[in-house]
Amino acid sequence: MLVSNWRDLVKRAWSIRLMILAGLMSGLEVALPFVEHLVPIPNGLFAVLAALTTAGAFVARLLAQKNLPESP
Repeated sequence: MLVSNWRDLVKRAWSIRLMILAGLMSGLEVALPFVEHLVPIPNGLFAVLAALTTAGAFVARLLAQKNLPESP
């Protein structure tokens, strides 16, 4: 069941922001073969960054975040 203030959480929670960033990096890793001739980026770079960002999101989920509204 969703919490009643889920919209505020999506906008303000660092765990959500980091998960979105990890998803974008995963997408960049998939798109990299199509542009590797334009930009020299090592293979696996975005995969490693996405993994680190996901780990950061896990930590952020466990930490108290002061900018979030209270759940009713």
